[in-house]
Amino acid sequence: MAVSKRDDAPIKRRRPPAKTPEARENQLVALAVDLAEAQLSKGTASSQVIAHFLKIGSTKDRVEKEILVLQKELIQAKTEAIQSAKKTEELYANALSAMRTYSGQGSVDD
Repeated sequence: MAVSKRDDAPIKRRRPPAKTPEARENQLVALAVDLAEAQLSKGTASSQVIAHFLKIGSTKDRVEKEILVLQKELIQAKTEAIQSAKKTEELYANALSAMRTYSGQGSVDD
């Protein structure tokens, strides 16, 4: 029995053009993943494709991704703490300046 053309041809979905380089990159990644999925389903995937998906499915890779997420959160928290410390320092300086003015000592600039 002959295989029809329709069964061999991948389904082509028309996507709107990307508006940013990041969106274009995401489109290309999605196409590559779709192609890899089709190759894996048909049993025609190269050893590199198989090894790639085995690697990203491993426990070690998942733990490494989780560590990266936690490191990102830590960096964000440190950044927020530094910004908060700067604001607090500014508030203290303003309060000291106001106290000097109220006590009749004048400001530091005088």
